[in-house]
Formats: sequence, structure tokens, C-alpha cells
Amino acid sequence: MEGNTTASAARRLGLSQSAVSRSITSLEGRVGKSLFERVGGRLKPTVAAVALNARLDALFEALDTIDGPTEPGEERLRIIAPPSFANKFLTGHMSSFLRSNPGYFLSLEIGTSEDVIAGVQGNEFDLGLVGVELSRSGAKLIPFLRARAACVMCPDHPLAALDEVGPGDLAGQDLIAFIYRHARRAQLDRLLHESGTRARVVAEVSTSVAAIELVRAGLGVAVVNPFPMEQENRSDLVFRPFRSAISFQVYFAVPDNRPLSRVARHFIQHIRLHTMRDDFSEVVRTV
Repeated sequence: MEGNTTASAARRLGLSQSAVSRSITSLEGRVGKSLFERVGGRLKPTVAAVALNARLDALFEALDTIDGPTEPGEERLRIIAPPSFANKFLTGHMSSFLRSNPGYFLSLEIGTSEDVIAGVQGNEFDLGLVGVELSRSGAKLIPFLRARAACVMCPDHPLAALDEVGPGDLAGQDLIAFIYRHARRAQLDRLLHESGTRARVVAEVSTSVAAIELVRAGLGVAVVNPFPMEQENRSDLVFRPFRSAISFQVYFAVPDNRPLSRVARHFIQHIRLHTMRDDFSEVVRTV
């Protein structure tokens, strides 16, 4: 699983390559499933192999305690994420995870969504978090969270008195919008057009973080992905559900040419289990 070849496994185990091959064949016969596919001279784990490997983690950890304590920093996880996820959300999960797992070492780098996918694809990072669906060979996206759109405003704004904001409520309002290359801009423009609503676009941005900062400065309102900023419970902002089909997805980005490491699996599970519940988002539990 870690070396991608029987030769690598044989060297680590002090066995012959043929002995490793026979062991794999024997194991596949016992579980009744193919565990590896040969691709370009290397062994690529199947879904069954990844699932079996995850089930064996508890056994490996028990064997580790017999051999002795794990040296601090031995298992490393290189993470990359945009500022909206890295600041407070990821750093908060990192601190709680490391307190519970002092044998792990985490590193975090901040970049754009394109940086996340390219970094994971190039094996510079083991795990990324993105809010856009960028498909690229070498990187796989694992669904993490789904959020519905929210309208954000200052507490003294007239729309703050509403329980829910619809496209028609934006008529005549100063609006901070996404730039046109952002898919959500086209969706919002279509909704406004269909409802016969005209809002005053006073600024354009490329991220929800930038839109929220302009709202905080009193420039207007914005329709954004509320996750994870809404969870910060700031008294200087109000988030209201935006009545529309606009939704946002958040994904874990991982390399697709090698299995997830133990620390990556544990950290993903930690995030899933400890992400706060709110009125706008839900964790997707498909993995």
C-alpha cells in the first residue's frame, strides 16, 4: 500500500519479492476480492484494498505499542487550503487534532483553489480543502460538506429584519457580487432577471471572504457561501437564508495515484466528526 511495488514491500519486510506476491495472492483468495491492479509496472490498490487497510489500522496501532512509542513527528500530513477554510476553521481542527494525537505532525499552506488542486496533483501536499469543483488528473475530490446560499448584511440593514431573503428583496439594494468567471454570478443574475429585480452592483470580488469584508465595511449586501464564516458567531454580521437553488460544495482534495495515509484518514474523520452544525450546511457522509 505504501511502496506501490512488491519489490519495495519485500525490502521493508526482509522477504523475497516472490514471497510478497504469494502472500498477496493468498490474501486475495481469503477475502474473495482483488486487492491490487498492475498499472505501468506498479500496483494500484483497489477500493477493497483501501477499505481493508482502514479496518486494519487498529491492529497496526496495537502492534506499534508493542514495538514501542511512536516518535513525535514521525507521521506527517501536508495540507493546503484557501484562506476562507484555512483561517480559524482548519487551524481550529488542527489544534484539537494534535492535542489528541501528539504523534502526528501537520503543516498548513494557504493558496488559491487552483494552487490546492495543482499541489495535490503534484504530490506536494497530501490533503487539500476546496470549495470549487476543479477536475484534474492526479487529484481526486471527496465530498465533505454542502451549504445553501446566504445573504449577509450588517445588523442595522433593513433586510436583517427578514427571516429569509429572496431575489425580489434585493431590488434597489447595493450588492457586492462575484466576478463573472464565478459560476454563482451567472446563477444570481439569472434569478434577478427572472424575478424582474434590479440591484445596484457596487463591487465585484472573487471570494466569499472578500465579499463579507466589504459587507462588514458597510458597502452593501452579498449572496455568499456562509461556510465557515457564519460559524464564527460575529455580532457585526447577519446571515439570512437566500431563497434559491444556489448551493455550495466543499471537498477534500487528495492524490488519486496513492492511498490515503493513516494520518490523512484520521484527520479527515476528525474534521467530519467535529465540524459544528449550523442552519446552512450539512456534512456529506459518503466516505
